[in-house]
Amino acid sequence: MSNFVSDLILGFQNLVAEVPDLVQPLVVALAGAVPFIEGEGAAGIGIIGGIHPVVAALSAAIGNLICVAIVVLVTSRVRTAVTKRRTGDEVPATARREKFERAYHRYGTPGVSLLGPLLLPTQFTAAALTSTGVPPMRVLAWQAAAIALWTTLVTLIITGVIGAVA
Repeated sequence: MSNFVSDLILGFQNLVAEVPDLVQPLVVALAGAVPFIEGEGAAGIGIIGGIHPVVAALSAAIGNLICVAIVVLVTSRVRTAVTKRRTGDEVPATARREKFERAYHRYGTPGVSLLGPLLLPTQFTAAALTSTGVPPMRVLAWQAAAIALWTTLVTLIITGVIGAVA
């Protein structure tokens, strides 16, 4: 998996270098929509590619948020369709789902959204939150906050505005 992600990052970096300046933010936004690259990785791709850090961060965060919004809306519709068809059946428990639900009960939507990017892509966290019945707008609001926070933090570290803890 890491070779695939590394190759994908290099591909986006090369693409940023090859396209006209006006198209570069769109490439960064597209990279931000990719799980495991996300807003923070895409901002780095843009900055390394020579885009102004603010433009890179905004493009990356917007691309990430658009993708998360699509995931939340689709997951919400699927959940609605499934729950209308069910007649009280329990959702089968898996180890991963149980781990997520423990984290959710401990930290709530804000905590899972803000801390989730340390472990999982925002798209996965958003889908998990929505599938458990958290209202889509609440998920989107907290995911937007997380995307803004992590993209800004990584941008500030990359640009040297704040020092990374070694």
